Amino acid sequence: MNESDEAQEPANGAAYFGQEVRALRESLGRSQEKFAELLHYQQAQVSKVENGTVLASEAFAEAMDRVAGTPGVYVRLRNKLSKQGHPEWFIPYVELEKSAAKVEDFSNALIMGMLQTSDYAEGTFRATHPRETDDQIKMRVEARLRRREVMDREALPLLWVILHEATLRTVVGSPAVMRGQLEHLAAEGATPHITLQVLPSRAGAPASSLPFTLLTQEDGSTVLYSETREKGNVSDSVTAVASAQTTYERLRAAALSPEESQALIRQIAEEYAP
Repeated sequence: MNESDEAQEPANGAAYFGQEVRALRESLGRSQEKFAELLHYQQAQVSKVENGTVLASEAFAEAMDRVAGTPGVYVRLRNKLSKQGHPEWFIPYVELEKSAAKVEDFSNALIMGMLQTSDYAEGTFRATHPRETDDQIKMRVEARLRRREVMDREALPLLWVILHEATLRTVVGSPAVMRGQLEHLAAEGATPHITLQVLPSRAGAPASSLPFTLLTQEDGSTVLYSETREKGNVSDSVTAVASAQTTYERLRAAALSPEESQALIRQIAEEYAP
């Protein structure tokens, strides 16, 4: 799903955490290389975190707590900062997404946030927030890209995404941005834990006119996430979830197979070539 509501301007979480990393390193009197050795990380990764290029992973924050002797302090700070850049109403979804064993998404207008490239994400935000500054847009993009960390954790979730063909043909940013986005999609769809299906335009009216996401946890419990113009909503209603699951199965049956979908994604990507 794509959080699109207005949010208060957040602080730059990655830069803020990077300052804390540098402060700890300097208080210990260590060079970046020696500090990296203490954390059991590569110096290049420590440099990226210090410079605010990326927000530290939770494992990185745990390593900092170990070195500093501050159980949970840096982890809690990192987790708090990771929520910045999202509208307040979207945070419950983000938290559920982080722990989900299975994510099933139907996108009918824009490619779901977890699979977006930075250029594509920037294009969506510039369209929906035309009055925001470059720094504000950058913070929104960083927050969206952090959602990809879900697919980097040890217990990988199954991500199943049904994309209406319109999402592949709606030019976000520029043709070059779209080609990069679709090439990224094709690469993601080739991984074992991500399945992509395209619902072709020729399939006619879709079983749902609105996007939605089903999130299933390890214990088998499932919730439904959907959005209105103003905000998003997480529902654990048995009736609502069952109805959405039935609708998703209908969408899955009408969509192209994963192999056919990959071929179509690559074909359309080529159509965006200069």
